[in-house]
Amino acid sequence: MAQLYFYYSAMNAGKSTSLLQSAYNYRERGMRTALFTAALDDRFGKGVVASRIGLKSEAYLFQQDSDLLTQITALHKQSALDCVFIDEAQFLTKQQVKQLTDVVDILNIPVLAYGLRTDFAGETFEGSHYLLAWSDKMIELKTVCHCGRKASFVVRMDAQGNPIKEGEQVDVGGNDKYVSMCRCHFKQLVW
Repeated sequence: MAQLYFYYSAMNAGKSTSLLQSAYNYRERGMRTALFTAALDDRFGKGVVASRIGLKSEAYLFQQDSDLLTQITALHKQSALDCVFIDEAQFLTKQQVKQLTDVVDILNIPVLAYGLRTDFAGETFEGSHYLLAWSDKMIELKTVCHCGRKASFVVRMDAQGNPIKEGEQVDVGGNDKYVSMCRCHFKQLVW
């Protein structure tokens, strides 16, 4: 029985590394996978899932208006899919998360989605909100704050290293803009 999995964390917990390792494990056993990533995050190139430790793989792109059920159904008809992987799942829309539940429930294909739980203000992203609500299984990937506690939040920093408390929810970046922190340090800087 296929299920929808949501692997979530703060930044730098190894989400993309975990996704790439899992996809490799499927392919190593002769199984067919499809990887998707958000078109708006092109830091490592368009249509590439990449990890900070150097692993990478080509991926299909999704945008706000992508119909994932139609795309995945077409790929599945070409050659049966054994698993679908979604990187940057926080950027999914409510409709796309609903489509992924159909991939699981109608096509009987497992979907493993990886993404951030919250943004720099401590608010859930749309995709994360509905993945937390509708996933069959949720798995937290852990990373640590500079103090050694579990980091559950992300702080957006300006060029001088000062926390940014307001702005657009999406501002794609890596270690140059974001720092993962525990709730205590997040609250000190942002709330």
